[in-house]
Amino acid sequence: MKKKEKSTDEILMGSSSSRRIFNVFNYILMAILTLLALVPLWYILCLSFSSSSAVDAGKVTFWPVGFTLHSYEFILQNKEFYHAFGISVLRVLLGVPINILMCMLIAYPLSKPEGRFPGRKFYVWFFLITMFFDAGIIPTFMVVKYTHLMNSIWSLIIPGAVSVFNMMILLNFFRELPQELEESALLDGAGHGTIMFKIYVPLAKPAIATLVLFCFVSHWNNWMDGLMYINNSAKYPLQTYLQGILTTPDLTTMTNAQLEILASTSRKATNAAQIVITTLPIMIVYPFLQKYYTKGLTLGGVKG
Repeated sequence: MKKKEKSTDEILMGSSSSRRIFNVFNYILMAILTLLALVPLWYILCLSFSSSSAVDAGKVTFWPVGFTLHSYEFILQNKEFYHAFGISVLRVLLGVPINILMCMLIAYPLSKPEGRFPGRKFYVWFFLITMFFDAGIIPTFMVVKYTHLMNSIWSLIIPGAVSVFNMMILLNFFRELPQELEESALLDGAGHGTIMFKIYVPLAKPAIATLVLFCFVSHWNNWMDGLMYINNSAKYPLQTYLQGILTTPDLTTMTNAQLEILASTSRKATNAAQIVITTLPIMIVYPFLQKYYTKGLTLGGVKG
């Protein structure tokens, strides 16, 4: 018996030491991955606060050289910047709820079995095809033009109102919910609208919070659609506005103070300041949704 206990202890000690080595390896790996993610962001931040001469000479490493706010002054002192910022905020406030609502209205019926929703497989494949085959820029532009959405905030929202990828995440989440919940609600006289908004949606908060984050980032970061569908620069969203002033700045509309700042500002430093400004809202929103992020993805992607 003593020999048996000793061998068991040895096994336990061996597994414990192996577990310790595994944990140390994981901590080291996570630390390396964290540094790989944070170091570029820190470098961009240092560039944005450095002088143009130091940036152009490549002297900036991991600390600002010749600390200055010229890059931020150049971007922030324009009234157009705040107007573009407001348009982006409006786009997010309109676009994210529409994206989530469309996902729910599509995912809920498609989560039903084939017997309860005839033709379900056809619709699922119909949406899946659009994930892999896109009509292209020109057909999309023609649709926006001939539906009279050009030069309006809706041209930035309606063409991308349905994200099939987001819809599939919510669809898989709805399929994981027990069917007994719906059956008991139907017996009590509830309709599908009541079941979806009062039973399914509250239970799907982790998945919906994840989709809110996806949609927010998509609307906030997109600049190409503003360039294609908005003809008036006064109606540009923030990303399109910043892309325009950094690639082809209109010198005729700038004041003397703006021209002086532009002359003393490096393009690299200004680009870095642009990245910092446009990343801040995402960094502010993400901590509030992070606790739902992993849970929403795993519950929607693992079949029980």
